Amino acid sequence: MAKKSMEVVKGIDLARYMGRWYEIASFPSRFQPKNGINTRATYTLRDDGTVNVLNETWSDGKRGSIEGTAYKADPNSDEAKLKVKFYVPPFLPIIPVTGDYWVLYLDDEYRYALIGQPSRSYLWILCRENHLDEEVYNMLVEKAKGEGYDVTKLKKTTHTNPPPEAEDAPADTKGFWWLKSIFGK
Repeated sequence: MAKKSMEVVKGIDLARYMGRWYEIASFPSRFQPKNGINTRATYTLRDDGTVNVLNETWSDGKRGSIEGTAYKADPNSDEAKLKVKFYVPPFLPIIPVTGDYWVLYLDDEYRYALIGQPSRSYLWILCRENHLDEEVYNMLVEKAKGEGYDVTKLKKTTHTNPPPEAEDAPADTKGFWWLKSIFGK
């Protein structure tokens, strides 16, 4: 049976979507350290309408991060289908790697979001705070299930309170966790 096409949010206000989002749960990736905690993304709108993406995670007390660029896959569409481009490896910007970032659900207040992509290999539940009400979490999981995702693969992300400040941790110079940021690749 062919899977139905995914419902994607329409008419997203990118300016409102900017700022920091905490990863509440995701499909684990072989590129991500199993002990990565406090994982988060910070989005900043640039003057040209593209988005600066900063993904961070903490592993063994060290901060790993990668920066990239997000932009609308089709500027004329009102669907929230974005492309995200990272240069790999981050310290040697040679090979651009592009992935899909589809906003499948976003609440009216822009407080929590469900992010996926067409292959259904990757899924993220994001929230403005580093914790999410169980009822809301379960609703997002059900939505993902309805879009054809195998939600048994979802793993909750560990967060500490208060969340770390970026300056607090030594940089993780050897970590390859940033590859997990490449959606579906």
